[in-house]
Amino acid sequence: MVITNLDKIEKVRVEMEGVKDAFKQVPLSREDGAPHFSFRVFTLEPGGYTPFHNHPFEHLNYIISGKGAVIWEDGSEEPVGTGDFVMVLPGEQHQYRNTSNRERFQFICAVPTEYE
Repeated sequence: MVITNLDKIEKVRVEMEGVKDAFKQVPLSREDGAPHFSFRVFTLEPGGYTPFHNHPFEHLNYIISGKGAVIWEDGSEEPVGTGDFVMVLPGEQHQYRNTSNRERFQFICAVPTEYE
């Protein structure tokens, strides 16, 4: 069994093309002995966003705090906020954006351990 707290996990700035003011923490992963899934926590500063991307596996998201939007392949936006769950299917083009200019947007992203 592994128990940890997000406040104890290093927060790393995401440095890649198509990203703005995004930070990642990995509280549980294969390094902790997880056989199938890793939990990542992304924090987007006001106006921040993840890359517009897709991948060959689903991932499951839970919005911890704040308000944002998921941008889909067709350019449509779906607003999301605290308490919402999002499932992104394999191959779906998507992006997360913080739509606030004052508060952080934070969400959990569960992915296969081999991806993280």
